[in-house]
Amino acid sequence: MYMCCVCNENTIDVTTSLGVVRGQTSGLHVLNQKIHQFLNIPYAEPPLGRLRFARPLPLKSPKKEIIDATKRGNACIQRISMPPYLFQRINISEDCLVLNIWTPNGCNINHNQRKSNLKAVMFMIHHGGLSAGSIFVDINNLSVLAVNDMVLVAINYRLGPLGFLYGSDETTPGNVGFYDQLLALKWVRQNIDGFGGDRDRITIFGSSAGSWSVSAHILSPLSKGLFKRAIMQSGALIYNKLRPAVNTTKALIKAKTLAQRLNCTKCGGKWLDCLRAINDSTMFIDKTTNAILTITRPVFGTEFLPLIAQKAFETNLYNSDVELMGGLAKDEGSLSGVWTIPELNNEFTEHLFRKLINKLNAEYYNIDVNKITDYYLKSVNKANSAQLKAAFIALLGDLFITCPTYHFAKKFTKINTNIVYYYRFNHVAKFYNLVNQCDGNVCHGSELVFIFGFSLQCPKLVTYIEYNYTIGVMKIWANFAKTGFFTLW
Repeated sequence: MYMCCVCNENTIDVTTSLGVVRGQTSGLHVLNQKIHQFLNIPYAEPPLGRLRFARPLPLKSPKKEIIDATKRGNACIQRISMPPYLFQRINISEDCLVLNIWTPNGCNINHNQRKSNLKAVMFMIHHGGLSAGSIFVDINNLSVLAVNDMVLVAINYRLGPLGFLYGSDETTPGNVGFYDQLLALKWVRQNIDGFGGDRDRITIFGSSAGSWSVSAHILSPLSKGLFKRAIMQSGALIYNKLRPAVNTTKALIKAKTLAQRLNCTKCGGKWLDCLRAINDSTMFIDKTTNAILTITRPVFGTEFLPLIAQKAFETNLYNSDVELMGGLAKDEGSLSGVWTIPELNNEFTEHLFRKLINKLNAEYYNIDVNKITDYYLKSVNKANSAQLKAAFIALLGDLFITCPTYHFAKKFTKINTNIVYYYRFNHVAKFYNLVNQCDGNVCHGSELVFIFGFSLQCPKLVTYIEYNYTIGVMKIWANFAKTGFFTLW
């Protein structure tokens, strides 16, 4: 397939398997470099009607008309309760399987250029608990990172029940949000050279649920050979016992509970057809919780995730040829806890501490409440609500993020001959604390401020040291994507 670019003063046209995609060139100057931006490029058929809950289908044929990639598109269906600085008010729709691309390349890009001139590609999977998030919010704008002479891609994928409902048949295999990511990866491998990217140097990366997704692709046999490197930022699909949080039995019960809530169980064996026939897709949003962010768990024992991580590592049935970097923030529980557990906004007692540990047992299994309580409260004044809350947040960060991320990376090294790099982010981000509830901590997601270069866009809000620190962090991520080496600036 022949691909080429055509530029004028304000736009750039790229020929792809989809047809001609028209991006934006004017007004996109970052650190004195010109960046080309392509927004809202479809990579799959809209998952509507009979395609609801199904694996995504590739686009049937190239479009005859030019595809306008200069405007934002839809976020996938979700309950929008995130703070405004993380989630601006944008449209939500099931027609949301699109991707964005940022490239520093000029108009000399074409399919026949020497491979040595192609750029490393970073493929970002957004955060949001597999229940929320979008590539069209400012926090997921990757244009600044592209100045490091790379091609950046960010993708939407289905969320919540529409992305992860399991129906125990071929039409509803579960984990279709991961299948969306998979199809987007295949689209990028097929088309990214038209944007100046090297299909053989793709690094998948993401924070939080994006990091869960990265670990899922490392575990999945379906993702083999589609990417060269991976960066896991605070999250991994590994649990403290030899069982997943959600297996097919539990997932089917959850699906039928949803069907009951939506009055579809009266249809007998046709309950999935009933769910597909619902016109108002916002009915799939859980409006009963008062948590800022709900968590969706993927289903193990399925085609996409046949084995839990421990078994995959024990039997070498994972993508061991990948070059891996992983890590976390120093205070992982300080923000994720506030968003996912509403009780953290209340006065804290030892009784509530123990009660919440028991609730966590449904996911993490066989937690020894007494041992956990003794360990995390050993130097805490049990009459002090703030100290109790801080202890529980530390526990939550360890259980939810820190331990899974570390153990996944550690087990990954068992037969992997490549060096696995691991970091801990200790820098308190002044810029992040201006807009977030971190209270001076290095909270969940703090690294994004630096990786995505937010402070470079608002230099008056940060110190000279933090400005340069941002450039250094961006170089670490960029150098790993380009070479597979973790190099300090």
